[in-house]
Amino acid sequence: MQSTTQDRLASTLIQQANRLFTSGRFDASRMVIAALRRSTAATSDADHIEARLCIAEGRLPDALRLLDGAIGRTPASPALHLLRAEARSRLDDHAGAAADAAEATLLAPEDSHAKAMLGLIMIELGHLPDAVACLHDAVQRTPTLGAAWRGLAEAMTRLGDSPAAAAVHDAAIANIPHDAPLRLAAMMTAMRERNFERALALGLAARQDGVADACIFGLLGHGCSKLGRHAEAAEHYQDALRMAPEDPYVRHLVRAAGLLPDIEHAPLPYLETVFDGYADSFDQHLADLGYQVPGAIRETLDHLIEQNQITTLGDVLDLGCGTGLVGSFIADLPLTSLIGIDISENMIAKARAKGLYTDFVVADIAAYLNTTPARWNVVLGGDVLCYRGALDSLFTSAATALRPGGWLICTVEHDPTALNPGWRLEAQGRYTHHADYVAACLTSAGLQTIELRPETLRYEGGAPVDGLIITARKASADV
Repeated sequence: MQSTTQDRLASTLIQQANRLFTSGRFDASRMVIAALRRSTAATSDADHIEARLCIAEGRLPDALRLLDGAIGRTPASPALHLLRAEARSRLDDHAGAAADAAEATLLAPEDSHAKAMLGLIMIELGHLPDAVACLHDAVQRTPTLGAAWRGLAEAMTRLGDSPAAAAVHDAAIANIPHDAPLRLAAMMTAMRERNFERALALGLAARQDGVADACIFGLLGHGCSKLGRHAEAAEHYQDALRMAPEDPYVRHLVRAAGLLPDIEHAPLPYLETVFDGYADSFDQHLADLGYQVPGAIRETLDHLIEQNQITTLGDVLDLGCGTGLVGSFIADLPLTSLIGIDISENMIAKARAKGLYTDFVVADIAAYLNTTPARWNVVLGGDVLCYRGALDSLFTSAATALRPGGWLICTVEHDPTALNPGWRLEAQGRYTHHADYVAACLTSAGLQTIELRPETLRYEGGAPVDGLIITARKASADV
């Protein structure tokens, strides 16, 4: 009789703790968990709920400790294995996460959530055909799993099957029409593939279906801007701003549309958002645009070496290294070290996989330059200054970071009409600069302008993007 009473009490407390957790009342849920533990029953259930709390609060090692103990006591629980798979995945232990997710699917073959989790982890491990099989099975069993649909489309995209990815997104939207993240994923995929017309069609359909989301309106504006329809872009940006007045991504694009006062550089959260989502397709996208910047930087360095102005590159810092394209062009040159810095962890992960750099730093370039005085022989910046308007303080920081006689080689997008104050935020969210302004900033920073060479940086919409290759030098110590 006493055991039955304890079981009923434990069941009641478990339900209450779960309700409180689901409603976001974590402290109250934790108090109920403490009462549940005192009931001397359902220890694994208490561990499961508390581990969920730890994951929600970012305390992943604590979650793993709880789950290891719970699985040791109840090894046949698919829910515990599935939760440990989530914790391990967030800690980038994808192999361990895959083992747990696979165990969960063996213990509960009909559980579509377990199959979906396994499929998503397979994407992280690069096992794309296995991911497709798992995720396809998951959405067939449970067509309302938005994360599974998004993962299936992502796997198709990584396999290079864009039509299949589009078909997956269309089927997913038909099954879950009011899932805003799903609509966003479909739009982002279309944007990455430069299919702006599809992105706009998806966004307009979402709006018509009543899916009100600031990011959807922001992407509508971005798509219109890419197609040169700037008046329409401004209207969409205004809608986005009304829904998310403090969102840095939205506010930057609204500024670019001329609806808010200019700012001197793109906000860091905006850059993180853009480039973290852009990392997988970045190299191919730039290749499609006829990207010239890494080759132009290599050409500049070759010329300086041939002229005996540089004998060895020494320690080189690559600002805004992205996926390591500049490193791919210069890694064979005589250098001591090559350090890449970028605000996007996803971009750096792609660069690290190339095996060309000595090390990486995830940071804002301006803040990092100020921490490394007189450290670098060469500072490079390929297509990074287009996200900064004012250049005076950045060039001063670069001059401080250079050793005496060191070189600054970087690019800007050039517009001879970008006067007062010498730079302009354009509708696509990047900045253009005037050559006279660039030269004045270099002089103010104590750098000698060696060359401002006109160069086509890439092509957009079939039109060349004009730029300047900047070569400047810090005075030698004996000057």
